[in-house]
Amino acid sequence: MIQAIIFDYGGTIDTNSLHWSEVLWEGYQYAQVPVSKEEFRTSYVFAERALARHPYIKPEHNMLDLLRIKIDLETGDLTSRNVWQCAEDERTKKNEEIAQYCYQYVLNVLKVARPVIAQLAETYPLVLVSNFYGNIETILADFKLEYFKHIVESAVVGIRKPDPQIFQLGVEALRKVTGKSESELPSSDILVVGDSFSKDIVPATKIGCKTVWIKGIGWGNEEIDESIPTHIINNIKDLPSVVD
Repeated sequence: MIQAIIFDYGGTIDTNSLHWSEVLWEGYQYAQVPVSKEEFRTSYVFAERALARHPYIKPEHNMLDLLRIKIDLETGDLTSRNVWQCAEDERTKKNEEIAQYCYQYVLNVLKVARPVIAQLAETYPLVLVSNFYGNIETILADFKLEYFKHIVESAVVGIRKPDPQIFQLGVEALRKVTGKSESELPSSDILVVGDSFSKDIVPATKIGCKTVWIKGIGWGNEEIDESIPTHIINNIKDLPSVVD
């Protein structure tokens, strides 16, 4: 019996299982940035590593702020490698077009995701476990997603997925907010919802949680065993049907 739910954020709630690299690539195509997908992916990795090393993202930054910083790092790398040769004012203009496209993409997804989370929050205590940059609370407030009893954010706790310990912190948070002991709220009564097979489903399974894998378009380098998730769905709108 499911008593509580742990949600991933990025790629699960905000893009409905479309990897963020794919959302950004759609933005690059929309803005007609003349680079190949392969070159874009190289710069995407560069930006992610830079964000992990340096505190570019501040706690007060909302999603649009984050997108602008991330895209500026990506396009800066593309121009520094001479993959994209353009004037600085053109790069700035394209950066904003990409950011606005991606922000609107999230707003459209949330029209589906937010009611699902609100519905589940009426019955189940919810906790968020996310690899993020230290500003997840600002983003949740900006998007009116304040349904979570507790937030476990990698930049704050110093543990990143796929380390199962970050999900264990989510389990312990649920026991604390519900006032239940391990025997009263075992891991097997907690459902973890995520879009990444290797970063969400596998580590959550290792600590005994049940799982829902929202299967979409990922980065493309995961080895998948579809016998591991408790449930597999393709759209967050279908989540209530497998929880009940």
